[in-house]
Amino acid sequence: MSPAVPAAAGTPPTATPEASARTVSTPVAARAPAEERGRTEIADRVLEKIAAHALTEVVAAGGAARRVLGVPLGRTGERAAPQVAAQVDGGLAILRMTVSVAYPAPVREVTRRLRDHVTARVAALTGLQVRQVDIRVAQLTRPERNGRQVL
Repeated sequence: MSPAVPAAAGTPPTATPEASARTVSTPVAARAPAEERGRTEIADRVLEKIAAHALTEVVAAGGAARRVLGVPLGRTGERAAPQVAAQVDGGLAILRMTVSVAYPAPVREVTRRLRDHVTARVAALTGLQVRQVDIRVAQLTRPERNGRQVL
């Protein structure tokens, strides 16, 4: 067919109608479904961060300081960074968390709420099915108070 028209100095060349027709993209409706176009993998570390953030959303639950020979290193309580380990296998996730619980909150109730909340948040944000959430309560902490404390 006809070649591209030579351009004058300083102007871009014009394309032929045949060349333009070849660069038109496929309409969205004609594309294959997203599941068939590729795969999304969520790294263990990403899942750990999502679960750690979900842990901070539960009342009376908090992070636990790492320990060396039984001695805590760093902060504990609601402001401490949670310890979370995650393992992703296909569409399934397994989580292990080390937490603190604010005294005098009932430990079983707090861990039940924590397990339910983390499971729901991870499923909602990642689409993974959480098969198991192991929770280790490393310590009971006093709730942080503002002002004076009467003894």
